[in-house]
Amino acid sequence: MKIVLTGGGTGGHFYPLIAIAEKLKAAAAEQKILDLKLIYFGSRPYDKDALFDNGISFEQVPSGRLNLAEFPKAISGIFAALWKLYKNYPDVVVGKGGYDAFPTLFAARILRIPVLVHESDSVPGRVNLWAGRFAKKVAVSFEEAGTYFPKDSIAWTSHPIRSETLLPAKEGFFEYFKLDSTLPVILVLGGSQGAAAINETVLEILPDLVSKYQVIHQVGPKNIEEIKIRAKTIVPEAYKDRYLPMPFLNQLELKMAAGAAKLVISRAGSMIFEISSWGLPSIMIPLPNAHADHQRHNAFNYARVGACVVIDESNLKPHILLQEIENILNSPEKMEEMKKSAALFVKRDAALLIAREVIKIALEHEK
Repeated sequence: MKIVLTGGGTGGHFYPLIAIAEKLKAAAAEQKILDLKLIYFGSRPYDKDALFDNGISFEQVPSGRLNLAEFPKAISGIFAALWKLYKNYPDVVVGKGGYDAFPTLFAARILRIPVLVHESDSVPGRVNLWAGRFAKKVAVSFEEAGTYFPKDSIAWTSHPIRSETLLPAKEGFFEYFKLDSTLPVILVLGGSQGAAAINETVLEILPDLVSKYQVIHQVGPKNIEEIKIRAKTIVPEAYKDRYLPMPFLNQLELKMAAGAAKLVISRAGSMIFEISSWGLPSIMIPLPNAHADHQRHNAFNYARVGACVVIDESNLKPHILLQEIENILNSPEKMEEMKKSAALFVKRDAALLIAREVIKIALEHEK
């Protein structure tokens, strides 16, 4: 049995596919399938180690954004995908959305290969919205997203999360980051590339933060050197060990940071579900120019259950962010309520639910 995985070239698209791949092996074993082969189709491997660790081979398929300037790339990607899908001829294609998935999903449609897509956001992206019209099954993280697709194809599964980051570390995190176990830790996540507005606002209140707390700050690979230099001039010498800027948090680092943290500050993409699985209070700052304002929808859906506070980027002022941090960390009752609400938001078996559906579709295709 062959299964192709494809998705846009960001962590928000790629790592849920890895979570599904982890559970595909278990779902295949339930059906006594011994010859499972997984292939990732994309413009680049994104994370070679994650592919290798999960026994996933890679086929390069060019892609381009769906606009006039880059449409020729998408066309060349469709021809490449047609040839590589025909050569491998999988039983099902699993799409995670994003323009990187478009050529492979288009080719699967032409070759009549069954498709399952997963949508992470409250408002679907363009590629998933299109692919959902012919997909055998559309799995959604938010119930709200189901209203955009044919009713008979919808499955509300919640969000697939990698096993390694599903639960925070239980011990060793303070030693790992060389932090003080007596001081609360704030984890700041701006997505895999960092977030300029969040980075800038955190730097402005950094002297106040390190006087009471410790901060692990994912700033993005392109920003790390500049922020390290600026932090040296901002953070008092006595508190220099309380601020830890990092370019990107790998799987182990993220798990350790989640174990150490008392509060998370984040964008409102699919990271919401990992934060929920950790059972941590959070402050969500939605990306303002996200497609169809989906991050704002995500954030307010999460806020409605009481798991987070939302600050629109237009209102992201240093004193407002600092006040919200203080309001949460200075109220044990509020923190406990937010933790309980967060933990109830996610379905921890989402990846397995999706994997079982993929295997079911594949078996039907084999007949």
